[in-house]
Amino acid sequence: MASQVYRSASRAAKSLLSASRGSRFYSQGRTIGAAAAVSSSRKLPFFASNCGRAGSGSGPSAWLSGALALPAAVYMLQDQEVHAAEFEHTFIAIKPDGVQRGLIAEIISRFERKGFKLVGIKILTPSKEFAQKHYHDLTERPFFNGLCEFLSSGPVIAMVWEGQGVISYGRKLIGATDPQKSEPGTIRGDLAVVVGRNIIHGSDGPETAKNEINLWFKPEELVNYTGNSEKWIYEAN
Repeated sequence: MASQVYRSASRAAKSLLSASRGSRFYSQGRTIGAAAAVSSSRKLPFFASNCGRAGSGSGPSAWLSGALALPAAVYMLQDQEVHAAEFEHTFIAIKPDGVQRGLIAEIISRFERKGFKLVGIKILTPSKEFAQKHYHDLTERPFFNGLCEFLSSGPVIAMVWEGQGVISYGRKLIGATDPQKSEPGTIRGDLAVVVGRNIIHGSDGPETAKNEINLWFKPEELVNYTGNSEKWIYEAN
C-alpha cells in the first residue's frame, strides 16, 4: 500500500512539474501539493519520512524531511491552486470616444469596485489593419469599415481583467450595444447615448476573450499576482 501511495504521488508530481511555469519555488510547492492530494492525512507522515531519507538535501524531499506539520500547508497550497483555476480573463477596451471624454478612471473604477482585478493595461492607437483583425467576425456587415475607422481614430485603453465570472458579468457591467437599450447603472446606460459612440468593448465569451487577449497583448505583458482584497471578495481563501 505504501509503495502504491508513493508511486501515485510521484506520477502526480511529475505531471504537475511538467506544467510548471519555471519557478523552482513554484515547482517544489506543486510537487508537495501533488503528494498531499493522493495521500490521506494518516499516510502523509510515512510518505514524508521516506522522501526525507531518499533525498540528498535538495528539491522537494528537503521540504518534506522531518516536517510533520506540513500537511496543513500543502493542503492550503492545493486549495489555492484550485481557487486560482476558477478565475477567468476577459478583454476590455475603452474606445477613442471614452478616452477623449475622460472616462478612463470612471470605467476602471466600476470593474474594481465589483471586485475584478486588472492584470494588463496599455494605451495605443491601433492601425486600421489592426482594427480589421479585431473586428474580423464583422467583415460582412455594412458598418464594418466605419467600425474599423473609428477604432483607429484615436487612443484606445486596452485591458485584461481577471476574476470569477468576469466575462459574463463584465458584459453586464458594460450594458447593451445600444446605449438606449442599456439599463441605468451600466456603463453604456449611464455614460453613452448612441450606438456609434458606445465608449467600450468587452469580450462576449471565453473563446473571444482568449483570441482578443492574444491579439492585443503579449503573454509577458500580463501580470500574475494576488490582490490584498481577494480574501474579502472570494469565499474560499
